[in-house]
Amino acid sequence: MKFSDLQLQDSVLNALEAMRFDECTPIQEQAIPIILEGRDLIAVAQTGTGKTAAFLLPILDKLSTGCYPEDAINCVIMSPTRELAQQIDQQMEGFSYFMPASSVAVYGGNDGILFEQQKKGLMLGADVVIATPGRLIAHLSLGYVNLSKVSFFVLDEADRMLDMGFYDDIMQLFKHLPATSQVIMFSATMPAKIQQMANTMLKNPVEIKLSVSKPAEKIIQAAYICYENQKLGIIQSLFTNEVPERALVFASSKIKVKEVARSLKMMKLNIGEIHSDLEQSQREYIMREFKAGRINILVGTDIVSRGIDVDDIRLVLNYDVPHDNEDYVHRIGRTARANNDGVAITFVNEKEQSRFRSIEKFLGKNIYKILVPEELGKTPTYNLSENKYKGNGNFRREAKKRK
Repeated sequence: MKFSDLQLQDSVLNALEAMRFDECTPIQEQAIPIILEGRDLIAVAQTGTGKTAAFLLPILDKLSTGCYPEDAINCVIMSPTRELAQQIDQQMEGFSYFMPASSVAVYGGNDGILFEQQKKGLMLGADVVIATPGRLIAHLSLGYVNLSKVSFFVLDEADRMLDMGFYDDIMQLFKHLPATSQVIMFSATMPAKIQQMANTMLKNPVEIKLSVSKPAEKIIQAAYICYENQKLGIIQSLFTNEVPERALVFASSKIKVKEVARSLKMMKLNIGEIHSDLEQSQREYIMREFKAGRINILVGTDIVSRGIDVDDIRLVLNYDVPHDNEDYVHRIGRTARANNDGVAITFVNEKEQSRFRSIEKFLGKNIYKILVPEELGKTPTYNLSENKYKGNGNFRREAKKRK
């Protein structure tokens, strides 16, 4: 379906045309009409499916009618991380280009000037507030935030927010909203806690459930069964002949991120690292450098596995096996976006094999195993997988074999 087939205002369609958005994704096709009808919605859809536009477009469409109060907060969008809040705010700027809707992104950091800018936007009544729960609570507690006229309350990546311990903050904010607010919830998974929160907050909601448990078919998945001390040698072998234009390397902790980044820098690779120990300004700078192509390889924790909108990532490398199946899907979902091809490679040491077998069971298939280069020595046995094939240290050539 094309966006022009939806009942959207001309100002919204003009912005979409300027941004060269033509075809709806499945979540946009299903969610936009429901939100336009004013119904509460709970949608299960993973990152990379176009869910940000799925809620921003119909909300902006309604705001463009002029039927909502001026100088008041009309919409609150909750985000689990600063990075996702910034991304939503950037998309908001593009989609609202041909209309007078205003927005402010509210997130944490040690910058006093930033706090004052956020305070000013909240006091003036920005149409759309995009916020992390903790920072919005901080502003609310100071007494100058009025949520009594909010018409739209959006929870983006609700499961992630609950994982990060934001349940109480969200419920506290919800109590300040009028009973008439339209509540829109997006979540990658539907655990019991999310269902419980939905039952509390949403009124007779429409439910949309897209297939979220399987990565995109065009992602070429492979794994190395190896010992922990062989992982850096495999990376060196992978990148000997060619370094990907843009790659993400995921590690299990910020300490591991620092260790891996330091080792890759010693290999003379163009590395950036991102984790919670960095100041907000440092994280923003690294993300800008990565998006601009001045950093080729970004090493990070799962903080970058969701909500980072970089379309041309060609390789995702799991230095450690993710702790749960959904995180695997979200990590490798950073590649093969916007009709690009992508490769996802996972390193599996002897202690991580049970978690990796769980991922294979979750996906309903065995992931191809690339043999570790002989010069790195013997490797552990992976008994429950038979589909091994020989690797030659070149992930692009392995991708061609799969095709």
